[in-house]
Formats: sequence, structure tokens, C-alpha cells
Amino acid sequence: MPAGCPVGNATICNRHTKPGRLTTQHMWMCWTTKEGNQEMPHLQQLNRSSVVPLYYQIQQRLLRRIQSGEFEPGQPLPPVQEIAAKLGVSHMTARQAIKSLCDLGVVYSKQGRGTFISGIKIEKDFRQVLSFTEEMKSRGARPSSRILSFEVRRAGTDAIKALRLQANEQVVELRRVRNVNAVPMGMEWSTIPLRLCPDLLGTFDPRTSLYKALAERYGIEMAVADEIAEVGQANSKEAELLRIQKKSPVFLFTRTSYISSGQPVEYVKATYRGDKYKIVNRLTRVDRSLLSLAAAR
Repeated sequence: MPAGCPVGNATICNRHTKPGRLTTQHMWMCWTTKEGNQEMPHLQQLNRSSVVPLYYQIQQRLLRRIQSGEFEPGQPLPPVQEIAAKLGVSHMTARQAIKSLCDLGVVYSKQGRGTFISGIKIEKDFRQVLSFTEEMKSRGARPSSRILSFEVRRAGTDAIKALRLQANEQVVELRRVRNVNAVPMGMEWSTIPLRLCPDLLGTFDPRTSLYKALAERYGIEMAVADEIAEVGQANSKEAELLRIQKKSPVFLFTRTSYISSGQPVEYVKATYRGDKYKIVNRLTRVDRSLLSLAAAR
């Protein structure tokens, strides 16, 4: 325990220990501090007379610590037995609290090894046309890719329709697992007409940003994109590549990107982990008078 840490009274963690470097024992001393903690008043003993279930109180206590950034992804949570003993609850209650955190996607379990912090979900922003690399770097994350395939082939039916191609036209296909801080987040399958970038296979490093290469070498700047988001379950191959359980919830994205002239230049199908992503958007309410005017016409 760090010197001078007044366990059971008030302060701790932020002032005495770096995030992600807490021992399990020290973490418990933080989570079970007594009432009177003026710096973090949510760290008080369980309220057994409250209508709020005990498991939910435990879940909220752990969630606040995770959301505060004190604990880094990969750090273990104390085992269920220890949670139950320290807080004076049943194993079932403690297990329910951990399961609810797993359901939120902020922790994950490894069979035989325990439960670990997975971090807060990354926001998928539909309001901007950004490459994966650009979006992750804008959030201070470290993007990387694992290449599954990079080849020239005849366009498939979906790509022909989305990119307005000829029946036998060739395309460049790039399939990658996209990682954030070395953790697999999703899989992307990008398709681009070969005629727009005939030497891409020989000049582009597929571990780097495709959008940057297209802009710098071919003058292809993505201006607008149509993107559809659906919910699905990971199949066996996706589960293996993304390191999740088969049938885990995933987001399925289909996107067609256009240059400023309106010409479609990229068709993408992607699968992203549901426990790592959330979708955000901004909605604007339209003036009702404008709606009435449009209807009258």
C-alpha cells in the first residue's frame, strides 16, 4: 500500500497510486471506504435499507471507478468470493453485479482466469466521414491492422450495385482486422474499383491508412458516405479473429463512400464488436412550418 494512504477515511488512489497500478488489496480499500469520504462520496458502504438492489449498488460502485479512468484495460477485478466477503453479500449477489458489468461491456471474463476490465466503449460517430485510423487517432488511441487479404478480383454483386460497375469489372479488395491499442475491435472488407487506383497493390502498405493513400496518390477524397448499421451475432470465424465468444452481439456496417462529384469510390462491409462500440448521433428537430409547407406542395 502506498505510504500515507489513509485507508478507511477519505483519500486514496489518484493521489497515491498511478492508474492501472493498483493491487487487488488496495483496490478493495478504495471501494470499501467508510462514509465521510468528501472527495468521492459515492464510495460509501452498501445501503441495505434502500430499494436499490445490492447487486446494482455494487455494480455502480465498480463502474464509477472504471469510468474515472483509474483502472486500465486488462486489469483484473477481485474474484466473486472476495467481493462477497468484503461487502457482506452472497456469492449470487456479487456474481450478479459482475455479470451486469459484463453485459455493459466494461469488463470481460476469461474462463479459469477471472474477470478483467475492458474499458469504456468507443463511440462510432455517424456525423463525419473519417477513416478508422483518423477516428481512433482523434480519440488518442493507437490504431493498427492485421491483414487478412489484399488482392485484385472480379467485383461481387453487392459491390457492382453500390459502385455502379460493369458486370466483369475488377476491383481491389482489402480485408483487415482493425485493432485499437493492440485489441481487435472489428473487421473491415473494403472494395475499390481497380481503374481508379491501378497500381495500389504495388504501392500501398495495407497496414496504414487507406484513405490517406487514396488522397495523396490518386486525389481521391471521400466527401460523403451512406452507412447502414445493423445488429447481428458473431459467427465462428469472426469470433476467432475478434477474440470473442461465438454468437456475441456485433454491429454490422455497410458503407458506400463518394467523392464530391457524387461518384461512388468505396464499398465497405464491416463487423465491429458490440462490447466495444456504441453508436452516437445528433438529431435536429425540423421546423414544423417547413414540414407543412413541403406537404402542401
